[in-house]
Amino acid sequence: MLSIKNLVSVSALAVVCALAGCDQSKAELDSTKAQLQTVSAERDSLKTQLAAVTQQVTSLKQQVADLEAKAAQAAAAAAAAAAPPAPEPAKEAPKGKKAAKKGGKAEPAATAPATPAAAAPAAGPATETRKGRGHF
Repeated sequence: MLSIKNLVSVSALAVVCALAGCDQSKAELDSTKAQLQTVSAERDSLKTQLAAVTQQVTSLKQQVADLEAKAAQAAAAAAAAAAPPAPEPAKEAPKGKKAAKKGGKAEPAATAPATPAAAAPAAGPATETRKGRGHF
């Protein structure tokens, strides 16, 4: 009978400890659930902000591409406007012996106008030629 009393007392003690332990765990569980809800709400807010910023970045990239295209067109138009007008066709030299006696020479055919270089070539030993005294 003594063993049954010991068994009942041990099981009663285990039930009391379990209930006391559950109360502490329940409070901790409730606070963890509240933190989870707060963090989830913050995460959802950040996701929404990220989507808005991503959309704005995409829009700005498109605007930059459009502006670069317009700038390139404007630069091309300015270069075309700044280019010298096409040279007039060469006058035909008088034909015959008289023209040759007077020293008249036939003008060479008009060549395409030289386009100005975008940048002057770099000066250096490989590109410049030396003239005059002291040139070795």
